Amino acid sequence: MKQIIAIVQPRRLEAIEEALHALEHLPGFTIFPAHGHPRGRGPLHAYAATEWNPDAHDRLVLLMFCPDDLAASVVDAVRAAAHTGHPGDGLIAVVPMDDIVRIRSGERGDAAL
Repeated sequence: MKQIIAIVQPRRLEAIEEALHALEHLPGFTIFPAHGHPRGRGPLHAYAATEWNPDAHDRLVLLMFCPDDLAASVVDAVRAAAHTGHPGDGLIAVVPMDDIVRIRSGERGDAAL
């Protein structure tokens, strides 16, 4: 099982949702609003005092769980839909999981997904 966390631009959400819904086995996902501080634009991407703007870095965090064999498809779908080619497109992290439990039914592992 994998946990997939994607940090994306809010304006790309509709395209990402369409890409995930197009997958044969859509994993459910949760969306959180977020505010981020990207790498700086100074030398070696260090923060430069002239670039701070707290309102310029709104992002969304998508959180989802899926079986191992679906993870690559989910990552590819999110990446393709979120890609603009400009700085700030976002990040996708894939984390291995030991277990997951569905609270309602008590199902565990892939059966809970």
